[in-house]
Amino acid sequence: MGAIEIKELHIKINVDNNKKASESTAGKKAAGANKDAIIAECVEQIMEIIAKQTER
Repeated sequence: MGAIEIKELHIKINVDNNKKASESTAGKKAAGANKDAIIAECVEQIMEIIAKQTER
């Protein structure tokens, strides 16, 4: 069998801005950290894709 190569990565994220009023400050900080981790991972994957494209 041949290798599978992913040429494009599409990421779709749904963001709900209507959060519950009872959400705690600690919960907001944790959500912010999680959001930062997701963004960092996306940036890393995009940079890998760009690097592969420039190698060609």
